[in-house]
Amino acid sequence: MIDLTKETLSSLADLIQSGFASSEEVLRAHFERIEQLNPKLNAVVTLAHDAMEKAKAADVARAKGEVIGPLHGVPLTVKDTIDTAGLRTTSGSAIRADHVPAYDAPAVARLKAAGAIILGKTNTAEMAMDYTTENPVFGRGNNPFDLSLTTGGSSGGEAAAIATCMSPGGIGSDLAGSIRIPAHFCGVAGLKPTVGRVPGEGQCPAAFGPYSLGAVIGPMARSVRDLKLLFGVLAGIEPSTSVTEPKLDATTRVAFYTDDGVAPVTAETRQVVENTATALAEAGLQVKEKRPPGIALGHELWLNIFSRATVILLRNFYDGNEDKGGDFVRWRLKTADDTPTPSLDEYISLWRQRDWVRNTLVEWMSEFPLMILPVGATPAYAHGTLKVNVGNTTMNTFRAFSYSQTFNVFDLPVAVVRAGRTKDGLPVGVQIVGRPFAEDTVLAAAAIIEEALGGWSLPAV
Repeated sequence: MIDLTKETLSSLADLIQSGFASSEEVLRAHFERIEQLNPKLNAVVTLAHDAMEKAKAADVARAKGEVIGPLHGVPLTVKDTIDTAGLRTTSGSAIRADHVPAYDAPAVARLKAAGAIILGKTNTAEMAMDYTTENPVFGRGNNPFDLSLTTGGSSGGEAAAIATCMSPGGIGSDLAGSIRIPAHFCGVAGLKPTVGRVPGEGQCPAAFGPYSLGAVIGPMARSVRDLKLLFGVLAGIEPSTSVTEPKLDATTRVAFYTDDGVAPVTAETRQVVENTATALAEAGLQVKEKRPPGIALGHELWLNIFSRATVILLRNFYDGNEDKGGDFVRWRLKTADDTPTPSLDEYISLWRQRDWVRNTLVEWMSEFPLMILPVGATPAYAHGTLKVNVGNTTMNTFRAFSYSQTFNVFDLPVAVVRAGRTKDGLPVGVQIVGRPFAEDTVLAAAAIIEEALGGWSLPAV
């Protein structure tokens, strides 16, 4: 008998629409999987009380020939920072522990309009502020490859749920790698779109002010094909629209690098990126080792442009309720003034520098429209880790993922797919970066890498 939880999202959509499986059967199988595994992982934090009712309604509609859309009857999960009407959405904050939105975020509304059924919400870092999945409301989420390790953050619950087949796919958010780092740590696929491709309203923290330069909502799944399906729905691309598939061949130039000038990477990480470059070359693409201009500035620009916005957001949000903050929030508020606040002129100069470097980078990418690089310095690390060691370098975990932050600063689309593993069996993902709004090209390259190097594999949790 087929195990419905191990089918890809795309396969489930086909099975349901063809009548080989019912939406109710698919949902029930995922609920049973959650019951079995979630006590170890703490990835799914709230189940939708009306999911089964909606699954049964989807089956009735299908029997009448009334298929709503490409996701008809397919269960999905949503990161707990993104609004879901009538379903608790806490952002991992004790202040929002009982918050139930009245409306869906537009991204969620698009999933539902395509026929999807929201089965539940997934764990996150408090206020999406850390490279962990831990908060005062639901506690700590664990990595499915090793429970002593973090899932990464802040979309870590989503990554762990998908990796272990508790969910076939869903959506997370990303301002500093929050989709890509958990995808890397848990061995799944994720896409950070260009700002504006997917509506970003209806999340907390909101993508306002400086955050609007780089904060996005994007899809997560076990396969690139599923990312493409979800992205099409989220971006409002009509399934009937005739879209020319990007042709990647000997005319396609790809740059790869394993040193961004900020954070050294482990030898195993470097080898996976080099293997990826080889796979693309063997597929017929022109691949060259070359570091793009301005990349080394991305990490510092992120800190200078986004960090102060984070301080202001947290101070306003927790004003008078500082005692309700978790460890990270209390630490961030306590240390907020350790770094001098930039003057208005300094801040404007930084913003101008960001725009100038981005323009230079995008122009350079007319020659190399694709880049391959690490997600960060290391694979998943232990809970509570504040610093990592790579060779002779000790660095904080934020610096270690400069490779990810850079592309929020410069607002380029990025996919992550698993391309290898460490000697200890931990997944290692790679980033595939494209020009603005070239998500189709990024996903096409990701599909080549996935086919050549294996993509997702089931953790032995």
